[in-house]
Amino acid sequence: MKKQFNLIATVAAGLEAVVGREIRNLGIDCQVENGKVRFTGDAQTIVETNLWLRAADRIKIVVGSFPARTFEELFQGVFALDWENYLPLGAAFPISKAKCVKSKLHNEPSVQAITKKAVVKKLQKYFHRPEGVPLMENGPEFKIEVSILKDIATILIDTTGTSLFKRGYRTEKGGAPIKENMAAAILQLTNWFPDKPLVDPTCGSGTFCIEAAMIGMNIAPGFNRTFSFEAWPWMDRHLVQSVRDEAESKANYDVELDIIGCDIDARMVEIAKRNAEEAGLSGVITFKQMRLQDFRTEKINGVIISNPPYGERLLDDEGITALYHDMGETFAPLRTWSKFILTSDERFEKKYGSLADKKRKLYNGTLKVDLYQYYGERVKRQQV
Repeated sequence: MKKQFNLIATVAAGLEAVVGREIRNLGIDCQVENGKVRFTGDAQTIVETNLWLRAADRIKIVVGSFPARTFEELFQGVFALDWENYLPLGAAFPISKAKCVKSKLHNEPSVQAITKKAVVKKLQKYFHRPEGVPLMENGPEFKIEVSILKDIATILIDTTGTSLFKRGYRTEKGGAPIKENMAAAILQLTNWFPDKPLVDPTCGSGTFCIEAAMIGMNIAPGFNRTFSFEAWPWMDRHLVQSVRDEAESKANYDVELDIIGCDIDARMVEIAKRNAEEAGLSGVITFKQMRLQDFRTEKINGVIISNPPYGERLLDDEGITALYHDMGETFAPLRTWSKFILTSDERFEKKYGSLADKKRKLYNGTLKVDLYQYYGERVKRQQV
């Protein structure tokens, strides 16, 4: 099996720098591009990045890239790749996705079919199987993807399986919830540190609070789930277990965190509690039913993070306007607190009552949103 892989971490637009920083924090050099971060590594790198990256979507192996202006070029380019180093005899290898942008080849189903045909022919040749006899695909799955951009085809294998935002703790969710990896990325864009109070006054199913607790305790986000690569015969199971064991040893379950999640909907508060329990964080986060307008605190230097109802999440504009106005009035006395509010409402600042110190464009799925950032006054905390 080849020792080194060309890898990419796919990521939502606007969050590439966050993922790049996470990869560098693992001691891996990388190159940040639109929608992805490129890096190289071995099998252990595949395990570690899947296990530890909080803000990425997937980790993919780049099998190869080549010009593909015609279907013949596509076939020959795919056929020339070293599939024998990835796909064992009996492997299932669906061509799960094809995407063609600004290219002469634009019929995506045909691109998938040609790619499949080329891989089959290469494996038949390598494993000495007669043409015309179909390959059995009853073994582990290797999902292959084809991306053609400006007539350059890139062939990838997905190592992750279900997207990395699926941490495994979400038992239920509310309407239009924020994805776990986006919540983790936004937390990393704030000035929150685990020694600061954190409040989500519109917590819904608790995602921000749970992701913050996992960051605060240094719990690997992928610890309670499995990945596609774990079924691959060339992936050393002892290596995978070793990386998992090391991740377990790095978790700090004794750190004291001050994280509170509130929601006006009692049902959502109960869902948030169950999700936290599923994540192994019972007793770590305080969840309670409360109107946003009733939030008061004497604490200083805290951080408020909120993904309030917006767009399709609340039916009437009048209700949104009232909520954002109340939010501005409720938060105004908290001068040492920083506030980070995610919404698609381009008139948010007017409704809130003050201009943000910074605004960052992001995408919640396909919906363009902005992260409005209000920084609190710095006050030195007294040492206890």
